Amino acid sequence: MAGIGRASAFLASGTMVSRVLGFIKAILIARTIGQVGVSGDAFATANILPNTIFTIIAGGVLSAILVPQIVKATVHADRGAAYINKLLTITLSVLAATTLVAMAAAPLLIKLWASSYGPEQAALATVFALWCLPQLFFYGLYSMLGEILNAHKIFGPFTWSPALNNVVAIAGLFVFIGMFGADSQGLRTASEWSPMMVAVLAGSATLGVAAQALILFRYWKVLGLRFRPDFAWRGVGLAETGKLAGWSFAMIMVTTAAGIVQSRVVSAASGPDNPSIFALQNAWLIFMLPHSVLAVSLTTAYFTRMAEHARALDYDKLKLDVSAALRNVSLMIVASAAILFTVAFPFGFLFTGSPSQAIGIGFVIIAFVVGLVPFCFLFVLQRTFYALGDTRTPFFFTVFQAVLFSVLAAGCLLLDKSVIGFGVALATSIAGTAQAFVAFFLLRRRLRGLDVQQIVNSMAIFTFSAIPATIVGVVSMLLMGGMNTGGWAFSSPITAIISMIIASGVTGGVYLLFLWILRARELATITAPFAKIVRRLRRA
Repeated sequence: MAGIGRASAFLASGTMVSRVLGFIKAILIARTIGQVGVSGDAFATANILPNTIFTIIAGGVLSAILVPQIVKATVHADRGAAYINKLLTITLSVLAATTLVAMAAAPLLIKLWASSYGPEQAALATVFALWCLPQLFFYGLYSMLGEILNAHKIFGPFTWSPALNNVVAIAGLFVFIGMFGADSQGLRTASEWSPMMVAVLAGSATLGVAAQALILFRYWKVLGLRFRPDFAWRGVGLAETGKLAGWSFAMIMVTTAAGIVQSRVVSAASGPDNPSIFALQNAWLIFMLPHSVLAVSLTTAYFTRMAEHARALDYDKLKLDVSAALRNVSLMIVASAAILFTVAFPFGFLFTGSPSQAIGIGFVIIAFVVGLVPFCFLFVLQRTFYALGDTRTPFFFTVFQAVLFSVLAAGCLLLDKSVIGFGVALATSIAGTAQAFVAFFLLRRRLRGLDVQQIVNSMAIFTFSAIPATIVGVVSMLLMGGMNTGGWAFSSPITAIISMIIASGVTGGVYLLFLWILRARELATITAPFAKIVRRLRRA
């Protein structure tokens, strides 16, 4: 057990280090080329293409379907070497071909994702894309090599190698700043970019992804594996894989279509002082922090029990799992939403040197935060359907969300360019909230009831506690000038961080105080670990 605990801590630390470095990289990119402006949006559009295309062609298949086949093959006398060589040859062949096609189609992809760009910005985005699209090959290689190592119970490299990616990319950004200077307010026009500037910025981003993948080959020596291309692909099981991946692939396509709608609408706002594609990407990164750190970890802890109870057809216990997961996740996510609402403007300032731009980005963050709790609710509900072996139902409520979002986002084109980004973020929250309600209704019908009353009671307590906490936090931020472009909180990144720490502490403290006054029983989830430490100290 001690060994498992140490291994878990090692993996968790790798994830945390990678996230911290990723956040630093995002802030540094924004400070280097501008959170708002033609340069930042052009680079953001190009840099998201390889990840999106990889997700479409292989993302879900590798982790959910091919990995179990790798695990089965490891029991063979050759430890699965023959199967792995075939599978890796297939993967690399498909990825190489797809990468070359994507690079040839770069102008069309930019037109599809950002049809509102002018000729110069579209040309800049296309050149960025030619440097960024090779990431597609290395994302696939990283996933494949990492899953092979995981199947052989070597977990550390897969978790820690993204940190290397971020280190390389950050180093590239410092080289760029040293050679060409920083443009934190995004004033550099598309015509001012030289081929060398593009190569240093986008090339270092791709070099980071390549390093993240290639470093994993180093650990094959531990397994005694050697990669030898094997084009005899019969018997690998591609037909069966296609059947299993059907609904997951369809859901990915629907989500991608909605993403293209979002990109096309938001690109219409690209320009000086208007939050557009790059601003929304970073606002979403901030939005995802509490979900990634809190909701995912808690839900993962419940998922095993959900799967066990679903397999045993013990729906009464499964309902209790769902209720407990929703309530315990919401306890901390409601607090996170209150804190992000309070610190949104200084948070935005970290990504730009302009207080006025920070206000615009802050409103985008707030629009996303409106949907944070339903988003995390949805994550729990989706995992419950997966525990039941149902990928079909999530596809249909994802279609509902995508259609609703697309209609709302298209309506944002009627807005002034300065608020299109805010409108699209709010449309995301509205559609996600509606999706969560639909998913809850369908799951309740599937399980023939859920503990609705207890969930509603707990949510009422959390919401009532969050209201005074948010008010006190906002007042503290006002006193520090965090909502005034000339205020102390906008004096420098350091003052912005200090104001965020103070406001977060005040907001969180008041929230916990009201939870204690209202006797929220879920509070034990937070206090239990600290209570154990206190008891141990007393015994000592």
